[in-house]
Amino acid sequence: MAQTYVKICGLRTSEAVAAAVDAGADAIGFVFAPGGPRTVTAAAARTLGEAVPAEVETVGVFRNQPIAEVIETARAAAVSTVQLHGDEPLSDLRLLEDAGFRTLRAFSAEAYSSLPDDEKVDWETGRILLDAVEPGAGVTFDPTAIQAQPPRGHWLLAGGLTPANVGMLIAALRPHGVDVSSGVESSRGVKDIGLIRDFVHAAKMR
Repeated sequence: MAQTYVKICGLRTSEAVAAAVDAGADAIGFVFAPGGPRTVTAAAARTLGEAVPAEVETVGVFRNQPIAEVIETARAAAVSTVQLHGDEPLSDLRLLEDAGFRTLRAFSAEAYSSLPDDEKVDWETGRILLDAVEPGAGVTFDPTAIQAQPPRGHWLLAGGLTPANVGMLIAALRPHGVDVSSGVESSRGVKDIGLIRDFVHAAKMR
């Protein structure tokens, strides 16, 4: 069985980026959605990304921003992937793909479960991420609905994950990957190097 794909999100310092890469993370995320404690500029993300090996995916995270702005910022930051974490339509992902980016579309687990089946099929042709209602808050969600009908395509689990619970949740839900931000922080927006290492190790051991 392939090892779980691990994304460490909300990185802002070279130390945190190095810790994620050294621990074996498959992707690192930079937040460009405004107003949060993890938001970085495109210039800062580009500088941080220069130290990331080519095999590690660099992801820019946006939320309900104009698609032209998203593409401009992602290009300036030199990220390989764009994650949309709001109410963006499928057509925005197609525009990003046409612009040369890999894509990831995030949903709250509740919103995803309530989608009609035909809409789920459309989204599941790409990669999706299932999160809690308030992303980045460290809040878990009831996994019952996901256990009953997990996504059929490539999907990541997020929302309240920590080094202590990630192995159990991977075993229960069997996502292709996991995404963490607050679960590896000593305080909101401040990454803890030890927790990053512990999280990647716990996820990869499954």
